[in-house]
Amino acid sequence: MSRYPIEVYWSAEDEAWIADVPDLPFCTSHGPTARDAVAEAEEAIAAWLEAAERTGRPIPQPSGRAAHA
Repeated sequence: MSRYPIEVYWSAEDEAWIADVPDLPFCTSHGPTARDAVAEAEEAIAAWLEAAERTGRPIPQPSGRAAHA
């Protein structure tokens, strides 16, 4: 599990659960259930961090907000 907080909410417009990682710009996912959206967000976080390391982009520290809020 990531140390980055994940905010999960239902989107009526998308008819899906959205999982947003506010500490990592443009790091978001969705799924048919909240659990699926969070699982996808965990994969997105790993990919975001890997790409940042590969390209030398700064990696923000987790904000410390409660995870999976």
